[in-house]
Amino acid sequence: MSSTAQSLNPLPELNPSRRLLLGPGPSMVHPRVLKAMSTPLIGHLDPEFLVIMDEIQESLRWLFRTTNTLTLPISGTGSAAMEAAIVNLVEPGDQVIVGVNGVFGSRMASMVERCGGRAIRVEIPWGKPIEPERIEQQLQTCQPVKAVAIVHAETSTGTLQPLDSIGQLCQQHKALFIVDAVTSLAGMEVNVDDWHIDACYSATQKCMSCPPGVAPLTFSENAVAHIRNRKSSCTSWYLDCSLISDYWNGTTRTYHHTAPISMAYALRESLRLIQEEGLEARIVRHQRNIQALIAGLRTFGFEFLPTIPYQLTTLLCVTLPSFIDDLKVRKALLNDFHIEIGGGLGSLAGKVWRIGLMGESSREEHVLTLLSALERLLSRETDVPTLGTSIQSALESFQQSNNFK
Repeated sequence: MSSTAQSLNPLPELNPSRRLLLGPGPSMVHPRVLKAMSTPLIGHLDPEFLVIMDEIQESLRWLFRTTNTLTLPISGTGSAAMEAAIVNLVEPGDQVIVGVNGVFGSRMASMVERCGGRAIRVEIPWGKPIEPERIEQQLQTCQPVKAVAIVHAETSTGTLQPLDSIGQLCQQHKALFIVDAVTSLAGMEVNVDDWHIDACYSATQKCMSCPPGVAPLTFSENAVAHIRNRKSSCTSWYLDCSLISDYWNGTTRTYHHTAPISMAYALRESLRLIQEEGLEARIVRHQRNIQALIAGLRTFGFEFLPTIPYQLTTLLCVTLPSFIDDLKVRKALLNDFHIEIGGGLGSLAGKVWRIGLMGESSREEHVLTLLSALERLLSRETDVPTLGTSIQSALESFQQSNNFK
């Protein structure tokens, strides 16, 4: 035994600080989900676990609003589901139109290129949606096009991308439609079948309020046909859905890898909570809370990166007034008030905050707690509106939304 191993002291008991998670993810987790994770393990081929798998799949179909047979949670985070969607559908030489208006569109393009495809980037300034005409132009001039890949809710900018007309264009040009719904599923409208989406993926740690570790993914029958009829093998064995599907959908349940059983328990409980609340009610809750937060933040002089029709109701990207020191204030929020919010990525670093109101984090009390903390912090640095002004604006927004119920 090495001297280092001999001298190592036992690790202390794990005791992380309690945080109010209002960043771009992870979001707060319901106690029922945490309790489900402590349920005793059974085997990943146990008949009882196979029933749980079926329940999860059916619930995910309901959440995605699809009848797709191949709908499952990938073992990994949202980026694993992104890669699974791309490596299963894109082969060497395939042309893929990728909408790039933030970090995650760029990541999709990079994944296309890593598996030998040609990414045709449709570059749009960050914070703006991609016009369907730009996609249509590329579909007409770059034939053949294997797929179009778009981010529905761009986490780096808080921008919503309308999808319906792009899905129709993909159908007309016989191109697959790949959609990133990481920051929208379970918090905003996502309609896989009606929007003609062939591959759609998300992540559990955002609006589903489940710890990160599995990632919902669904493929249309058209996409499955492409997966089954590839000319070359999928470049990832672990994410090869022609193999994984035989475990999730096959009558023989062919072993592929050991499923993350505790995460499956957590996902199932998260889906139960969503079903109990109702999807429409959940979407309205996210709308109501983000509108109140916007009303409160306006009193400080914050501006918002996307214009109103394209703002997410799950994550807000705000540009900072000149009197706010990004890192100093975010550090004080974390250390003094135990509130986490996110900074900017890429070219937006130091210029914006990303505030997530997703799933369990999207609560009236959390909106008011954040605004109260900001009032106290910013009053130390500069003149801000009278204490309570931002909270009053948020409360008025809540009252108006109650009047329209």
